[in-house]
Amino acid sequence: MDASAEERRRLQARIDELWDFEDPAGSESRIRDEVTAAAAGWRRDVLTTQLARAIGLQRRFDEARATLGSLDPASHPETAVRIRLERGRVANSAGDPEAARPDFEAAAEIAREAGLEFLAVDALHMVAIAAPPAEQATWHGRAIDLAEGASDPRARRWLGSLYNNAGWTRFEAGAYDEALGLFERALEARRANGTAREVGIARWTVARGLRAAGRTAEALAAQEALRRDNAAAGIDDPFVSEELGECLLELGRADEARPHLAAAADGLAVDPWVAAEEPDRIARLRRLAGTG
Repeated sequence: MDASAEERRRLQARIDELWDFEDPAGSESRIRDEVTAAAAGWRRDVLTTQLARAIGLQRRFDEARATLGSLDPASHPETAVRIRLERGRVANSAGDPEAARPDFEAAAEIAREAGLEFLAVDALHMVAIAAPPAEQATWHGRAIDLAEGASDPRARRWLGSLYNNAGWTRFEAGAYDEALGLFERALEARRANGTAREVGIARWTVARGLRAAGRTAEALAAQEALRRDNAAAGIDDPFVSEELGECLLELGRADEARPHLAAAADGLAVDPWVAAEEPDRIARLRRLAGTG
């Protein structure tokens, strides 16, 4: 079956409805039901690649690979792209970006040849993530160029993520003013097309960039504004608390910083990734807060 652009658009919209990246188990359940209900063919194959992605995010890597292995990449160009893309994501999630990269590059090439702009940008952004630090800026640039020139509005919506990722690459290289400029572009893109949560993250990132660039008073004001807006929406974000504390410390206001640092430590301690990967970060916050 040669799926039309409209059929692809409708299926991608449905995939978006099924996905909650903060709940891969729930996503797996919803996508599995959709796969079961779909007739054999292109639609079911594409949905199956998303089932594999949800499984991989739960670190069931062998099962994810087997799910992708059940599909025929020759059946449709989009199926071929998504198989390579998700196979790469599984390898990257399993801690092997070097093995992931050939799949991402192949996915990008197949997608470009088939005119699948959204997937081509996705694949290029994954190459940038998997590439060594010295190559990341080049790949981010290629992805940004493709997204900025895309005719598919959904491909252009990648720009918020791409500017953000490119900004963090510059940040980690110590180029803080360049990073801040990219973070500001990401915020602009998120305000144009993002969710409220994405806009909030982009605002936090700009403030973090301000602090790194030595503009700590501005960073503090930006985080305080974000905290007020979060409170009005019923959101308590420990990452905002952490930055409030860090800004106040840099400004010599340690007594004011301590409650924020304590709240950040408590909040980050229940974040599974931070608790597992960055226990020293939590311990430092407790020490600075005087609670540990």
